[in-house]
Amino acid sequence: MATDKSAAPGFVAAFSQSSVGDTTPNVLGAWCDDSSGQMCTLEKSTCSGTSEACHGRGPEFQKLDLGVSSCYEIGRRVFAAAKSLYDTFDTVATPVQDPSVKAYHTFNDMSYFKFTLPNGTTVQTCPAALGYSFAAGTSDGPGAFDFTQSDNNTNAQNPVWVIVSSVIKAPSAEQVACQSPKPVLLDVGELSVPYAWSPNIVDVQSLRVGQFIMIISPSEATTMSGRRWKSAVAAAATNASLTTTTPKVVLGGPANTYAHYLTTQEEYGIQRYEGASTLYGENELDAYIYLSTSNLQYLAATSTTQPLVGPLPPDNRANSLDLIAGVVYDNPPFFKSFGDVLSQPSESYSIGAVVNASFVGANPRNNLRLEGTFSVVEMLQNGNWTQVRDDSDWFLEYTWYRDDSLLGSSHVVISWETESYALPGIYRIRYYGDSKAPVTGTITAFEGVSGNFTLA
Repeated sequence: MATDKSAAPGFVAAFSQSSVGDTTPNVLGAWCDDSSGQMCTLEKSTCSGTSEACHGRGPEFQKLDLGVSSCYEIGRRVFAAAKSLYDTFDTVATPVQDPSVKAYHTFNDMSYFKFTLPNGTTVQTCPAALGYSFAAGTSDGPGAFDFTQSDNNTNAQNPVWVIVSSVIKAPSAEQVACQSPKPVLLDVGELSVPYAWSPNIVDVQSLRVGQFIMIISPSEATTMSGRRWKSAVAAAATNASLTTTTPKVVLGGPANTYAHYLTTQEEYGIQRYEGASTLYGENELDAYIYLSTSNLQYLAATSTTQPLVGPLPPDNRANSLDLIAGVVYDNPPFFKSFGDVLSQPSESYSIGAVVNASFVGANPRNNLRLEGTFSVVEMLQNGNWTQVRDDSDWFLEYTWYRDDSLLGSSHVVISWETESYALPGIYRIRYYGDSKAPVTGTITAFEGVSGNFTLA
């Protein structure tokens, strides 16, 4: 972009999310991590009847690096596709034909929200609730115990979880009927202590630039629910002559409120994880479509009004609970100081090798260094040490390990996977940390520097 004269200074490429509620970067499928060598069951994503051993595999799963290589490869694929589109922009892109720029925003309470379908039938949504399959997770992150996906049988639940669910909050008969065929595990929309567990009030928003219409979703839409939502808005916009040319509708989300997932009625009926996480019942998609299409007039070029604000969601900023324990204190091991090198790099490496160094560390939560860095690679250039890599570099990894909770000791490992384009030369690794003193709680910055090594 730096050499593209058509781009404004400071151009930012946004890789936004759309209808990805049922997609996964684990493109090699879901397999049982139980030495069986079998794929997980298709219907329930289980291994030997439970979901805990079922894990999706990314493109580089065989590299035991906590998914770092797979994450990089998926990112590379996204970039490659975006770059391909960008390179053909002048020949395949559709120019904006209409200069109108419009937007609207309102709030809507989804708790027993009644509305009319295009066929004249009156239906409603429900207070938020999560089903049993929500607790099963997915192969991207399986749950625990005996929860499984595709659990839409209210009468076949483990009595232990029925009791647990009832102790937390037993759903009313109206809520049970409204959420059917979802068996309610957590009646989150009717729980308000210490504050609402999930939102009942959601943002309703759309934007328009010419014939380009953006639906802003509070939920993670599945591929098919997103397709139907976009199709309905495009048809309504066409019928209303909202744009001078054929409307192009896209969906972005989740944004504003986080309202879990959005599925079609068919997906909701199966009650996999996404269906169990569709908070407002089987009519949620139809409700979102209704709210989008019934507010389209505010996107008209001649519109000078906005919808009513609607019921405001609660503001919990002053009473939100933080369940993450604070840092108590840090101490170095006996006869050591913060920043001391525990393991030096080798004296020389070939380009492409991985360089490791470890240091006496401290809890990184003492200072998140949001405008700084924990790790640095420095190169000797003309007699001076110059920073050439920091935390923003994909191939430089910083990992913190707690060694002794009572003593408060820890260490960090900084690894540099030297890229094929790394320059030959003399390097060293620097670590920036901050320790918290016992008793006083004083935060003190420190540094550690490795020995020199040669890259050739």
